[in-house]
Amino acid sequence: MARIRVSVLGPARLEVDGVPARLTPLTTRLLVRLVAADGESVPVRRLHRDVWALDGEQPHAAQRHRNEVQKRVLELRRALDPAQRGDGARVLRTEQLLAGPAPETAYRLVLAPEELDCAEFTELVDSALLAAPASAADRLAAALALVRGRPLAEAGDEDFARPLVRRLTALYETARRQLIRSRMDLGRHDLALPVAERMARERPDDQDVAELLGALRARLRERHGRELLRQPFPGAGDLVVVRGDLFDQEDANLVIGFTDTFDTATEQDLVISRESVQGQLVERLFGGERKQLDDRIQAGLRAFRPLRTERVQDKPRGRRVRYPLGTTVPLTVDGRRVFAVAYSRLGNDLVARSGPADLRASLDTLWPAVARYGMYRPVAIPLIGSGLARIVELDRTRLLLMIVESFAEHCRRDPATAPELRVVIRPADLERTDLSVLGTYLRTARLPGARGGTDSGTGSRTGAGTSADVGAGPGSQDTGAGAGDSGGAYGRR
Repeated sequence: MARIRVSVLGPARLEVDGVPARLTPLTTRLLVRLVAADGESVPVRRLHRDVWALDGEQPHAAQRHRNEVQKRVLELRRALDPAQRGDGARVLRTEQLLAGPAPETAYRLVLAPEELDCAEFTELVDSALLAAPASAADRLAAALALVRGRPLAEAGDEDFARPLVRRLTALYETARRQLIRSRMDLGRHDLALPVAERMARERPDDQDVAELLGALRARLRERHGRELLRQPFPGAGDLVVVRGDLFDQEDANLVIGFTDTFDTATEQDLVISRESVQGQLVERLFGGERKQLDDRIQAGLRAFRPLRTERVQDKPRGRRVRYPLGTTVPLTVDGRRVFAVAYSRLGNDLVARSGPADLRASLDTLWPAVARYGMYRPVAIPLIGSGLARIVELDRTRLLLMIVESFAEHCRRDPATAPELRVVIRPADLERTDLSVLGTYLRTARLPGARGGTDSGTGSRTGAGTSADVGAGPGSQDTGAGAGDSGGAYGRR
């Protein structure tokens, strides 16, 4: 038996065994007229009047009209049954109606729901209205995917088509509204929004649609809060950019940048600035107990070989043991991990210095530690390098790209690093960060699990170069707390 598919939710088309059939315009109208009968028989006389769009009766031409209808019926049956296996007669049946003094020939289209798109559409929507939200959303999405345009388009405003067109149109609106509600019930407001926006464009005067769209947007604002961007890495979780305070990301592991000496002393802002992220780490997560933080860091550093130790006379303040850039110490704090990563060098003059190559190398070393010790939780990272680390070669946009690009490159090798990379940007930095550039990168780069595309113009080592010793002044790390609409550490590094 042939696989027949008749589609009338848009311009009519017929496929047999996956191959489109070529029908003349009159035969197409005959097919649409039979579909509009909704499984009922249609007499030859009425078929001719509706398909040929004639007004009034023409008794003297009855035989010619019958011949014209039979010619189109024969063409349609041949299209339905190119292999001549009997499918034409099975689907398009000839019947005799006894409505008058003499029997009248009639034709009836008999299709299973899977053979007729509007029947399948109706069945999917009807079952979805009785289903739980997840099942309903799946069925409604499948139903709406069948719609390509106006139902029975070739029939125009003909009387014979109005009942079915009216029913399908109403069912289409019901399906869209219910899909929005089902997706909202599932917490997928992001998927519900495009459906509601399209309805609002098509029905600008519909107050119910306007109210539904308004409620949906309000829920999205409530849900996203400070979220600025969310983009999936195919096969490797999500990239999220948020405006706010790094230490407010309570559901995520944190990345905090350090110098190569892992200093934490903030007295008089001589070694570490109290407003820097690591300076706030002592107060925000360790209750001001700097010794407790120091002890944990030193315990973690036992697993690493130091580079060298400075003499007291050369570096009288702070710690003197230096570790390679990229050294990452995972600290357990309240059930989550804080990854202390060295990405800048603290000079003996207490000035932190770093460069694009140093930052990229440190990031590339960070992600394996996140994959190993992060318990597959979201990882939040500030816009490191934007402050007292003095990476002046890169603006904030390129720093953001470097973080994302490094994570994406690592995820090509290990997609299970983290379910989410969350870059936290403080409000003061946001106006100097062009997120559209990141959007372009995400569309064009070869992301984990994606096909095609090319790497962004930043190259595989975004902004890489030589480390430069620039700037001077007290304090060794970047400021980032204080002003801003969240009133805490925003991750300026």
